[in-house]
Amino acid sequence: MSFCCGASMIGTRGTLKHIRTQIHNVPLLFCPVCHHIQVHYLIENEYDILAEYAHTDGAAEVNFAEYVDIGNNDRLYENCVNTEHEEPLDVVRNQIDMSLDLLSVAQRLEDAEWQEQLKKRLHVLSERRLKLKMRNGNRIS
Repeated sequence: MSFCCGASMIGTRGTLKHIRTQIHNVPLLFCPVCHHIQVHYLIENEYDILAEYAHTDGAAEVNFAEYVDIGNNDRLYENCVNTEHEEPLDVVRNQIDMSLDLLSVAQRLEDAEWQEQLKKRLHVLSERRLKLKMRNGNRIS
């Protein structure tokens, strides 16, 4: 599993800018808490090579999928708890459940610093859950 600030990262695809070149459809990992984005570790080398070549050639835009065969997407995101194709509210709920489980472990270990980090994460995720529910017109439960 890929983690950032203690939260499990979400598998997705997106566009990254390398100097002046936009590279589309790059497999990414996204943190739902702090919004940190990183290139998926399995294709980092391919991304770096393509980004340098595209920039050197002066390309304004490049489609990653046209140059790099990543094969079966399932393999890329098999270690991710969630992917972008899932319902956002379900993703947040899953992240909250995992954070609560980890908080229980942190309490048993009496790790005050970890507990505080998890409480901050839970606060951010709870706010996001509330916003999603309000946007969907659901009652808070």
